[in-house]
Amino acid sequence: MDRFWKYKIDHVVFWAATVGFHMYTTGYLVTEAGLGQFVLEIIVRNGLLALLIYCNLLILIPGYAQRKRVFAYALLLFIALSAYALLKNAHDIYLNGYVLDDPAKKSFFYNVYYNFSIALFYLAFSIALYLSKAWYIQRGLIRKMELERLNAELDYLKAQINPHFVFNSINTIYFQIDRKNETARRSLANFSDMLRYQLYECNGKEIAIEKEINYLKNYVALQQMRKDENYSISLVESEDVKGFSISPLLLIPFVENAFKHVSHNPGKNEVRIKLYRDEKYFRLSVFNTKENKVINHSHNGIGLTNVKRRLELLYKHRHELVVHNGPDTFQVSLSLQIS
Repeated sequence: MDRFWKYKIDHVVFWAATVGFHMYTTGYLVTEAGLGQFVLEIIVRNGLLALLIYCNLLILIPGYAQRKRVFAYALLLFIALSAYALLKNAHDIYLNGYVLDDPAKKSFFYNVYYNFSIALFYLAFSIALYLSKAWYIQRGLIRKMELERLNAELDYLKAQINPHFVFNSINTIYFQIDRKNETARRSLANFSDMLRYQLYECNGKEIAIEKEINYLKNYVALQQMRKDENYSISLVESEDVKGFSISPLLLIPFVENAFKHVSHNPGKNEVRIKLYRDEKYFRLSVFNTKENKVINHSHNGIGLTNVKRRLELLYKHRHELVVHNGPDTFQVSLSLQIS
C-alpha cells in the first residue's frame, strides 16, 4: 500500500477510471461527429476536471482549508466549480448545437446544472480519496512513533542504573584519592556534576541555559586534562547568554564531535567553542582541526544526524544549522530562536 501512495498509483487509477467511463459514455460521437470531435471532448472535459481537482488539492486545501479559512475556501471552491461549469457548457454548445446541429442545445444554460453537478461529484470523490490517503499516512506515522516510543522505553529500562549507588561509589573513590592529587579529585568532581545533571536535571522539556553551559564547561575541563600542550582548547561565553531555556543536552553532541575528531598533528590542534546571543537568537559555534580526510560525522554517539532530527522536532522553523566540512577543519554553527 505504501508504494501505491508513493508512486501516485492512486492518481493513475482515478484518471484511468474517469477517462475510461467518459469514453464509454461518449463513444457515439465517433460516428456522429467524427474521431476528432470525440478526442476534443475527452481532452476538454477531463482537462477542465483535472484543473479543478488539482487546483483544489494543491492550492485551496493547503492554502485555505488547512488554515481554517473556511469561508474563503468555500467561496473560492464555488467560483472554481462555476468556472468549470461555464467553460464546459461553452464547449457543449459548440459540440451539440453547431457540430451536431441541435438547435435546442444552443442555449448557454442548457447544460449548466448538469456540468456543475458532474464537477461537484468528481470534486467530492477526489476529496474523499485525498482524506483517505491522509488518514492512511497519518495512521502509519502514529504506528511508527508508537514503535519508536516503545523501543526508547525498552532501551531506557535496559540502561537504567541506580543513581544512589553511582554517587556513593564516586564519593568513596573521591575520598580514597590522595588530597595532594588535586587534578584527579577535580576530574572526579566534574564527572560527578555532569552525571548529576544528566540524571536529575534533564527530565523536563527545557533547562536553563546557564546549567547547560556549566555542563559543557565540565566536559571541556575533563577533555583539557586529557590533552597535552599540542592542543589549544577554548570555550568563550558571552555575558548576555543567560535568562532563557533550551532543550537539555542539545549542545553537547557538537562539542563531543569536535573532541572526537580533532586532529592529532605534532603542531597545534584546535578546538574553539563560542556561545553568544544576537538579539532574539542564541548562537553556538564549534570549530576543530581534523585530519585531511573525509570523516563521517553521523556515526559518533548521538551523531549530527540525530541532532538534526531533534532540532527539526523541537525547533521547527526556529533554528538554522550550518556545517562546514573542510579538508583539515570542521565547523558547526547553530542558531536558535529564543523567546
